[in-house]
Amino acid sequence: MGNGRLTEDVYTAADARLAEADARVTAKYPGEPPGRQPVHTVYVPASRYKTRLVADWGKQALRVFGEHADQLGLDADIADRVRTKLLTEPIEDLRIDFEDGLGRPGDDEEDAIALAAGRTLAVTGGTPFVGIRFKSFEAATRRRGIRTLDLFLAGLLESGPLPEGFVVTLPKVTAVEQVEVAADVLERLESAYGLPEGALRFEVQIETAQSIVDIDGTVAVPRIIEAARGRCSGLHYGTYDYSAGLGISAEHQSMEHPAADFAKQLMQVSAAGTGVRLSDGSTNKLPVGDAILPAWREHLRLVRRSLERGFYQGWDLHPHQLPTRFAATYAFFREGFPAALGRLRDYADQTGRGVLDEPATAQALASFLLRGLDCGAVDAGELSFSRAELDGYARRTV
Repeated sequence: MGNGRLTEDVYTAADARLAEADARVTAKYPGEPPGRQPVHTVYVPASRYKTRLVADWGKQALRVFGEHADQLGLDADIADRVRTKLLTEPIEDLRIDFEDGLGRPGDDEEDAIALAAGRTLAVTGGTPFVGIRFKSFEAATRRRGIRTLDLFLAGLLESGPLPEGFVVTLPKVTAVEQVEVAADVLERLESAYGLPEGALRFEVQIETAQSIVDIDGTVAVPRIIEAARGRCSGLHYGTYDYSAGLGISAEHQSMEHPAADFAKQLMQVSAAGTGVRLSDGSTNKLPVGDAILPAWREHLRLVRRSLERGFYQGWDLHPHQLPTRFAATYAFFREGFPAALGRLRDYADQTGRGVLDEPATAQALASFLLRGLDCGAVDAGELSFSRAELDGYARRTV
């Protein structure tokens, strides 16, 4: 090793001046979290939540897919994977909705629904991820939202443990302080119910202008993540509330409106590297009646569009949206699988065939393969890497 002209004090001074920044970056940007991310979140009104809901959604989706799938022109392998998925795991992430989906039935009725829904979940399970969306922490609904969450947990935990993958959803954030208080409330609930510290995590819905740009003109999303004190697991874009809040007419409210893309790009930049995952919103054009095929084709296109832009999760609101959610997701990963696997293999072997990939690209390639594996688009036997090896590349530890 050659001798440079700088003395040790220069190195020491650089380390000292950047020590605080190093610690801050390490703490705030831990990278992609381990484990699976669901490809969708299904919202169902709490008043309609029942023991057989997941199975019933799967049967309904499978029936309509059997009646109309041939008209979509899907690859036979994709169609087979969709059928298998609808039979075995039609819903990956279920959100029992006490907000817009429930409305305001009155306190006594919502109390009863909250307890009943918690008890039903305790004996049902059935999805890898599950939780509730309670009413917002704005003044008019704050106490109701907290009470609903409390009673839901009472019904759930009287019959068993907190489910794996449990998460709650905080909607309509109009001030960063609402996120701070939500974190405080979850901490108090953990203490009240004897849950481990950090067991209760939440997603924040980005569906107001104030959750993008704060009152002082600064970008609000990073402050929202910080205010959650490590409890924020995701940011979910709310298509229609956000669009309406900007004054966009109902006819033009869409996941692909330029205003939607602007909000989602700010979400993406703010959350990158933090371990907070992203979800796109929903389309309200439901595939029912004579609109099945047009709505399916639009859903296929919108899901694909989200995936290409790095949003690997979205919302589904009707059983008939499940076939196209999975079809679009499987097609995306199946089409990209051969090239991603080949490039990662070349990177690992240092062959340099055709494409010179950087470590960051290898990380993205491994993450892509893991997502394909987790959602069922790729089979483990098709990979020339173990899951542990892919995890290592995805987190840059190999």
